Amino acid sequence: MSTPGTPLAADWITRWQHIARRIRVPLGFLTAALYLFELWRRAPSPAAIAWSLALVIPGLWLRAYASGYVKKNEELTTTGPYAYTRNPLYLGSMLIAAGFAVALMSWSVALVLAIGFLVIYVPVIASEERFLRATFPGFDEYCQRVPRILPRLTPARDPNHSTSGRFSLALYLKHREYNALLGVVLLYLSLAFLRPAIALILHGRP
Repeated sequence: MSTPGTPLAADWITRWQHIARRIRVPLGFLTAALYLFELWRRAPSPAAIAWSLALVIPGLWLRAYASGYVKKNEELTTTGPYAYTRNPLYLGSMLIAAGFAVALMSWSVALVLAIGFLVIYVPVIASEERFLRATFPGFDEYCQRVPRILPRLTPARDPNHSTSGRFSLALYLKHREYNALLGVVLLYLSLAFLRPAIALILHGRP
């Protein structure tokens, strides 16, 4: 049996991360190709796009809210959205991705996105938890109070913190979380204008 620190200690996290690095780019190209194919195959439904906002907007808000609390590698963040779920940033990304699958009404895009999250995020979350457990003594206790992904209904109280913490715009800007907003705007613009552009290129008409 191998022990940590030995060459044989390439555990499942390390192996899975290696696989994720190899397939991350091809998976991204596959998702983009499916996205373009679905747009070419049929026009997005205005109703589906409207329904997608019910997932995308909360996802954007959650990512923005979480980025204003987290101080990566500096402290164990347990306040704000981190009192409900240990991974609000990833949960926000999942909501956004699910929203765009709804906007396209595409099971194939939803399946590829789900596989991508499993392949990429599972080892990333496991690796981050291993780092946090080794760095911050209170992490295991925090894990007992707060679920990994699906949020609690009420915030967990941290006995080691007397205050609830406050959202920091400086942290939001430092983490460049506004890029998520810009990306979402571009994706919605593509839903509105990309298909007519593709039709114009292929057929010479909208």
